[in-house]
Amino acid sequence: MKPPPFDYIVADSVEMAVAALAQAGGDAKVIAGGQSLVPMLNFRLLRPSALVDINRIQELAFIRETEGEIRVGALTRHYQLETSPVIARNFPVLACAMTHVAHLAIRNRGTIGGSLSHADPAAELPMMALLLDAKISIASASGRRVTAVRDFLLDALTTDLAPGEIVTEIALPKLPARTGWDFQEVARRYGDFALAAVAVTLTVSDGVIAQARIALTGVGPTALRAADAEALLVGGKLEPSLTGHAIENVRATIEPDTDLHASSDYRRHVAGVLLGRALNRAWCRAQECAA
Repeated sequence: MKPPPFDYIVADSVEMAVAALAQAGGDAKVIAGGQSLVPMLNFRLLRPSALVDINRIQELAFIRETEGEIRVGALTRHYQLETSPVIARNFPVLACAMTHVAHLAIRNRGTIGGSLSHADPAAELPMMALLLDAKISIASASGRRVTAVRDFLLDALTTDLAPGEIVTEIALPKLPARTGWDFQEVARRYGDFALAAVAVTLTVSDGVIAQARIALTGVGPTALRAADAEALLVGGKLEPSLTGHAIENVRATIEPDTDLHASSDYRRHVAGVLLGRALNRAWCRAQECAA
């Protein structure tokens, strides 16, 4: 199939891109990697009047480390996150998760800003942004703003982006010392979207969990944080009973859909199994960090 006709605008700056979007009156789309947008165009699920190509905006392609955070430009490709020494040193859980994103050809083209803006309910990056408490920078013709990722992801394929806005970068606060991590995913085939995925970080202090983060995807309309299960873990040691309580809490909280690939009950069960594995491995890694 072929896409409907559209105007094609190549922007070489953020200012040019947002001006083109404003001129289109909300009827234009941004194209970068195009891994989600192009198939939707070909199936005519979208009919924009114009595409604004931002691939030449070099200021949007970077990974930068500061004293307290890592900043990632919206044009950074998934493969760059996967292989960056800066990401591996500060967020090994993120580098691991990126290896589960589709296939190498797609990771070479797909962008961070595009994945967050598309907000697929089974994608890995929105979940990782939630896990790592990301802040998202957004630009438009009227100015710039910053929002927390928890306020950015609204529903399946729906975000807080207004017409004429584009994501420019994300900021990831560095994790505390003595933090263990793990990422677990089940998919029908390697490279498929997750039927369920779980990411965990555990920070250990004086032999107990001082901070816990649990994020999931594939089990609801958006990626989500398991705040109640996180609170259960804080102050304890990861023993089987505590792990079991956290799993029960998550299973009772999530509301997965049934679709062609898996039933709601299957996704709920798998999410619990993956959480148990991730918690145990994150605890072991945290203990190694504390040693």
